[in-house]
Amino acid sequence: MPGGRRAGRQATPFPSPAGNIVEGDPVGTAGEVRGGQTDDADAAEELFRGVYPKLAGWVRRLVDDDDTAHEIASEAFVRLLARWTKVESPQSYLYMIATNLIRDHWRKTERERRAIRSITAGSALDPVAYPTQDVDVRDLIASLPPRLRDPFLLHYYGGFGVREVATLLHRPEGTIKADLFAARAKLKTALGERDG
Repeated sequence: MPGGRRAGRQATPFPSPAGNIVEGDPVGTAGEVRGGQTDDADAAEELFRGVYPKLAGWVRRLVDDDDTAHEIASEAFVRLLARWTKVESPQSYLYMIATNLIRDHWRKTERERRAIRSITAGSALDPVAYPTQDVDVRDLIASLPPRLRDPFLLHYYGGFGVREVATLLHRPEGTIKADLFAARAKLKTALGERDG
């Protein structure tokens, strides 16, 4: 098999996801998959080909590291496959898993930063290297409650519209709009306190 291609298959560079992302479930629920439309492996492969590039890109914007982004996106798919027959909307489940893995990554990173700060606390801080107006946006976003943080990340970092976020989080559009407004207000207040 030259070039790693399977015989009889056309290689396409990242096809668009099947189905309507706003209406949910691009490849069918596990029940539909078992119903004979397609087998589990083909449905999982179709979902992977359609969603992985967008998921990995979204995670990349949040963690700012290619390797970590691919690791998180791959882990999200592994966890999805472990629960494949129990998941109603695989794409929604993937993004929720990825959101949780990103939070875990941020927590780990913050613990590492605190450890490094405690080790280097004895050394004098250079005021030029650590300006007071330098704001760690990730810490501010991480400080939001999950009810506000999840729609904020999906909308502003993931590039999803309000309707898509509402579908992914299983909440009404009006609630998502209110949560986005509240998240922006909290971040604006936090930024004002740091500047003030």
